[in-house]
Order: sequence, then structure tokens, then C-alpha cells
Amino acid sequence: MDAERVRRLLLDQKIATMPELKAALGTNVDLTVFRKLRELTYRSSCSHRGKYYTLEEIARFDAMGLWSFGSVWFSKHGTLVRTCEALVTQAEAGYATDELENVLHLGVKDALRKLAHEGRIFREKVSGRFVHLAADASARKEQRRARQVWDAHPPDLSFGAGVRVVPDELKAAIILFFTLLDESQRRLYAGLESMKLGHGGDRRIADLLGLDPGTVAKGRQQLLSKDVELERVRKKGAGRKPVEKKRRS
Repeated sequence: MDAERVRRLLLDQKIATMPELKAALGTNVDLTVFRKLRELTYRSSCSHRGKYYTLEEIARFDAMGLWSFGSVWFSKHGTLVRTCEALVTQAEAGYATDELENVLHLGVKDALRKLAHEGRIFREKVSGRFVHLAADASARKEQRRARQVWDAHPPDLSFGAGVRVVPDELKAAIILFFTLLDESQRRLYAGLESMKLGHGGDRRIADLLGLDPGTVAKGRQQLLSKDVELERVRKKGAGRKPVEKKRRS
């Protein structure tokens, strides 16, 4: 029953701090709270020094294993240090510090320094810039090669961890397809493309399509929560008349 009380609080708030969870359970003991959280399968935030908690059933992790609620970030990989290790290891061309900070919206210098000191990742200069690469030698070789290719072309629009440069033809196709959609579909499509980009995608898609970032974020959240109306956005009779009707008139 106590665990259900915690679950109801988190379903309502999405995230909560230890003091809030203690108040919900009527206890002053951290261990009591953790016992109840373990019954529910929980996650602690990788930001804010892990002070926020949510449930596995609430978090909607993206392709990189990241999810945020407001300014609080959670990771499937666990702590910020483990998250940095996982993302650097999986990245096609590693990460420079500022690149990873743009992905996580968090300061990562201390975490990367710790990982490099422990040999869990490697920091080295590639094409005149320090980047963080995988600890595995063969993976690191591939990342180094990819980084050299990337650095030979100025980054434009980034689609996820592995793709930095989007050809002009693809951008033109995205914009063309976008213009064929109605208002609701445009919002959802923008949200879909934002999810492909990962964190920071709302702003980049908004800039590409001429939208407000809030509109993109709304479309993304609708898709994640499956809050999508299947009915037509326009009422029957609205919009352009069929060609046949125009000719008759």
C-alpha cells in the first residue's frame, strides 16, 4: 500500500525529491523510501546530483537513452559518469566536451576527466581538437577515422549521435514534405524529426522548418504519450474545393 502511495505521487508529478517522497510515506527514513521505490522499479536523475526520482513506467527514453522533465534529466545508463561513458563509447566519432554538453544539456568536464583518468575512455587530439573516444582500441580507431571525415566538412544539422552532416537534398525533401501537411500533422512530423536528433532537436528542427521550438516540443510529447487525434484536423468542407467542383462552378 505504501508503494502504491509513492506510485500515485510520481504518476501525478512525474518526478519527486526525497523529502517529497518521505512526506508521502509519512517517514523520516531514507531507507524506507528506497525500499518502496525498489518495489516499483525507479530511476534517479543523472542531473541535479541524483536528487530527483521517477519510475521506469513514466520515463520516455529516446534513442540515446535520455529523458527529461523540465530541467531534470534522466538516463537509462544511470549516473552522469556512466552516461558519458556509454555515449562516448557508442558515438560514431566520439565527442568533444562541448558536443557532449550540447547533447546532455549538462556540464560534463569532471565526468569526462574522471573517465579518462580511470582509462574507461580515451582523450586525444584529432584534427587539431581534443575529443573523447572509446577505450576499446578497434572501436577507437573507427571513431578516429570518422572524426577526421566529419572535421573535413563543416557540421550543419545533426541527426543523432552518428550523423553530423545532412545533405542539402535531404533538407529540401524534409521541407517539401512538411509543406504538404496540415497544421496538426506538421507539429507531429516536426516532433518526430526532433526525436531523431536527440536532445537539442527541438531548436534545430524549429530553425529548419520556421517553427516555434514549443510547437516542436508539443508534437514530440504528443507522440511519446500517444496523445494523437486520428480524426481530420479540418472540419468537413474546409480547405480547397475538389478540382471537379471548381470546374462545375
